[in-house]
Amino acid sequence: MRLFLSAGCGALMLLSSHLMADYPIAGVEPSKRPVDAPVIEWVMRDKVWYQSSLTGVQQPYPKSLYFLDNQGNWHTPFNQPGMKGRYDIRQWHQ
Repeated sequence: MRLFLSAGCGALMLLSSHLMADYPIAGVEPSKRPVDAPVIEWVMRDKVWYQSSLTGVQQPYPKSLYFLDNQGNWHTPFNQPGMKGRYDIRQWHQ
């Protein structure tokens, strides 16, 4: 039984590598950005975005939150609701 599983897994690996030979692999050259990759040219941070991001934080805002001025479109857990209950210190879930 073990011999059959080992042979089957080996055959599957060989077959899948043969079928995927022409499929592009991401990250082979991480220092080179693809020519047709999309580029973010500007980020819209209006008053509503700032109000949402600063939910539960009282003025005057600490200097440690000034990173929001340079926040791009990438994910940050700071402007998303987190866990509920006693961990909800910014009252996102109320």
